[in-house]
Amino acid sequence: MPILIQIILATSIISLAALGGAAALLLHKHALQKILFPLVSLSAGTMLGAAFFHLLPESLEDLAAEQAMLYVLLSFLSFYLIEKFLLWHHCHGEDCELDAKTYGHMNLIGDSVHNFIDGLIIAVAFIADPTLGVVTAIAVASHELPQEIGDFGVLLHAGWQYKKALLANFLVALTVVLGGVFGFFLAEGSEQVAHLLMPVAAGAFLYIAASDLLPELRQHRGHKQSMISITLLAAGLALMYFIGMLEPGH
Repeated sequence: MPILIQIILATSIISLAALGGAAALLLHKHALQKILFPLVSLSAGTMLGAAFFHLLPESLEDLAAEQAMLYVLLSFLSFYLIEKFLLWHHCHGEDCELDAKTYGHMNLIGDSVHNFIDGLIIAVAFIADPTLGVVTAIAVASHELPQEIGDFGVLLHAGWQYKKALLANFLVALTVVLGGVFGFFLAEGSEQVAHLLMPVAAGAFLYIAASDLLPELRQHRGHKQSMISITLLAAGLALMYFIGMLEPGH
């Protein structure tokens, strides 16, 4: 199957997570929390596993160690700045808060940028190696469902009607496909760009895990929840590790 078709297929499946997020909100709040916590735990493991077992080693094959680590650090810091800008650039006072309507629109803008970058990352991974592409797509998908549940809930909180919020969230989710197609032609046109985007992807995954997923898990302090969290995080790491055994050279 041509690489471009694989990229479009993988990103299209991920886009369907927006519909999954909407469907999940139909569940009772208690049931939804039971679903979200395991998803976030598994997502943290797959993100970290994809970064450390796949993206970083691939980066070190294509770039000098110092250069690769520099791009990982710059990527990590850039995602922090992007997030700060998207969430607060309309806020000019020290303690001001965005109203619900404004936050709903800002959330869509931030999600569009996030999804587009996810598409770029997936495209570059598929071009480097189809197995790496699958690993990266799984890591993105594992994070996308809990994220889309939250994004859809934000729109409803902002006063959007259910159907309008569903359509907006799905259209925004399609930007991952756009990012995938753009990333394919970008990386195909320049091998150097593809090499540079690999450590950028690693930095992005590390930032998401460190700033979003792991802090969320720390809020659950019960013994049972802690054991579930550790087990699923380890399962995500193991999944990424064993998929790596399928890559050429292993």
